[in-house]
Amino acid sequence: MNYKFVKGSVALAVLAALSGCNSSKNESVAPCSENVCKLTVLHTNDTHGRFWHNDKGEYGMAAQKTLVERLRAEAKAAGSEVLVLSGGDVNTGVPESDLQDAEPDFMAMNSIRYDAMAVGNHEFDNPLTILEKQREWAKFPMISANIYDKASGKRYFDPYKVFKLENGLKVAVLGLTTEDTAQLVDPNNVQTLEFRDPTTEAAKLGKQIRSDKEANLVFAITHMGHYENGQHGSNAPGDVEMARALPAGTLDAIIGGHSQNPVCMEPGTPDKYANFQPGDDCQPDQQNGTWIMQAHEWGKYVGRAQFDYQNGKLTLTRYDLIPVNLKDSKGAFIQEEITKDPELYNTLLGYQEKGQQELGVVIGSTDGKLEGDRAVVRSQQTNLGRLITTATAQKLNTDFAIVNSGGVRDSIVAGDISYRSVLLVHPFGNTVNKAEMKGSELATYLGQVATKTRTTGGYAQFGGISMAVDCQAKSVTISDVGGKAFDPAATYSFAIPSFSASGGDGYPKINTINAGLVDAAVLKEFIELKKTIQVADYQPNGEVSYLNSPSTAGCQ
Repeated sequence: MNYKFVKGSVALAVLAALSGCNSSKNESVAPCSENVCKLTVLHTNDTHGRFWHNDKGEYGMAAQKTLVERLRAEAKAAGSEVLVLSGGDVNTGVPESDLQDAEPDFMAMNSIRYDAMAVGNHEFDNPLTILEKQREWAKFPMISANIYDKASGKRYFDPYKVFKLENGLKVAVLGLTTEDTAQLVDPNNVQTLEFRDPTTEAAKLGKQIRSDKEANLVFAITHMGHYENGQHGSNAPGDVEMARALPAGTLDAIIGGHSQNPVCMEPGTPDKYANFQPGDDCQPDQQNGTWIMQAHEWGKYVGRAQFDYQNGKLTLTRYDLIPVNLKDSKGAFIQEEITKDPELYNTLLGYQEKGQQELGVVIGSTDGKLEGDRAVVRSQQTNLGRLITTATAQKLNTDFAIVNSGGVRDSIVAGDISYRSVLLVHPFGNTVNKAEMKGSELATYLGQVATKTRTTGGYAQFGGISMAVDCQAKSVTISDVGGKAFDPAATYSFAIPSFSASGGDGYPKINTINAGLVDAAVLKEFIELKKTIQVADYQPNGEVSYLNSPSTAGCQ
């Protein structure tokens, strides 16, 4: 059958019925047999430090609280129980949050009364001591079934939590984290942990929960990503692939995160994304009888899923992605403005002002844009890449330096430079390490590093070295290092982020000296000493050339 994309929850309920309702095999629990048990799930994911609204007044957790409280009250009035869930990645993205270890974000989640949170890969951007502090702050469980402590062989987090609701319904919420985490964060932060296959863990625990009759429903909150029709590319498999691989009925619904997209499918072509715009109706994905949902990113939306459960059958009756004070191109609210919760607003204001004080200090200036935009810095050598590598090579007194473009997260615009600007460039807190190699070994190493694909975070920015990169042969011909002719028999030193040295982005793992210097602090100090950055001094001039590639700017 073909269906047009029709707005409205009635159309969605019809589609749900026609496509077949997901069913739970656990029918031994008496409640929800004579009467329908109603359940509303509210969800967010990938907030990345956005506890405060942006400069347009969009999103922010004070407004989110007002919306969640209203939706919770509406659901209760309609006889529905409510769960509020997060798909993870609370950490990293906004300096005011990063500088305070995301304390304001967790305090806001407590105030909103989240019930559970999946552990995201960015929860490991900091050492485990910071994560442990965040676990203490959180008044809700942070759960993941597939993260294990290597030494003990035990799970590092609780794998799931069973919620016993007032209507008698029991809902198990299982947490899962992408296997890619070990490659996406500084490996030093997770060296004691093992990230196992989430599908295997979900199959085992889903079967156990149902066999032991612990719950009527099994939901998963995941930080694995949703990829259209399961086409996950170089990413680890995500929600679609897992739902297809699991035995039917293992999971009733997946509340996801990580890919940071609104999971809204085109009716009639269910494996293709709809052209979703804020305020549109949204039909979530369904794979192998499992509903899959994700609420984009940054708290821009609160997802609302309304379910009916009776006699072992679960029906999705309505689904919405509700904008949180999003505006159109003319600056008008897409939906009626949501008032910020005054108590939470005042609490967060204290954190915001503290962050602003520390971040707003001017440390220098630049006479032009230092290019760190994602689409550019991952595709060609840029002046910001050269500035960063110059700063790290000077600080560590090395011959040259490397930085992976995935560690460069923003540009610095012309004018005054604040500490905030630097932290937007380097939000991850990687340390800068020093490596030494014989020239012949260095050529082999750079043959693997310099040929990383354009447009990926592994694409390397260089400073202090001239070479020709053969993309086909995966080799380099080095002409000079640190202004001197290259000698295969000489020993060279270079600065490199700890993330890359430890094998991040697929770089070869190498031994380095950890100077204990954070990348953002090194860049900040360099700018402070220079006072004024002349962009022309850092403009790449063909020192790194690429051969046997469709692009002269990198391997492709």
